Amino acid sequence: MTRPVLYDYYRSSAAYRVRIALNMKGIDYDRVPVNLVEGAQKEAEYRARNPQGFVPMLEMGGMRLTQSLAIIDWLDTAAPEPRLIPADPAGRAHVMALALAIACDIHPLNNLRVLKYLSGPLGQDEGVRNAWYAHWIAEGFAALEAMAAPRAGRFLFGDTSTLADICLVPQMYNARRFDVPLDAYPTLVRADAEANRLDAFAAAHPDKVAPEAEAR
Repeated sequence: MTRPVLYDYYRSSAAYRVRIALNMKGIDYDRVPVNLVEGAQKEAEYRARNPQGFVPMLEMGGMRLTQSLAIIDWLDTAAPEPRLIPADPAGRAHVMALALAIACDIHPLNNLRVLKYLSGPLGQDEGVRNAWYAHWIAEGFAALEAMAAPRAGRFLFGDTSTLADICLVPQMYNARRFDVPLDAYPTLVRADAEANRLDAFAAAHPDKVAPEAEAR
């Protein structure tokens, strides 16, 4: 496999997911930081590579892969071990539902461009912005706790980490950054703690890659 290049921002939840997945697969990669706060994702050179202007983007073998869940799904096909998405249909559907509850229902409402729109064109102050953030985290985590609890073990789905945990850990990191209370979600807190004990998760943490991300 050609050594991949990950276009990344250290606090991007979506990029954080892909860093975890690459680590879990044991795939070495190079990072190109794209500073979202400074607007590097909007520059013409980057837009020419990725018309959406988002991170992550994974380049390898002449391909440019975008959207974190699509990248992870590709990795699970190209490098099947360890599996991140269960092979059996019922398990796959459950893990995908947990992952999508985060990636599609929680994260998009609270990503940087939404927060910038709230504080910019809509003129909302930091208190309103933080209340917005906490509301959608709480609503999403309440549903996710109920969805996960019946089939959870050490992790969100049994005793093996999956795509669901890959999506959970960055979202828990963000919840703590914004001081969102987590006591009501014991299943999520337990799975997050277990996942962060794994080297693949720990090495992908924003604190591990922040200095590079600030280089641009």
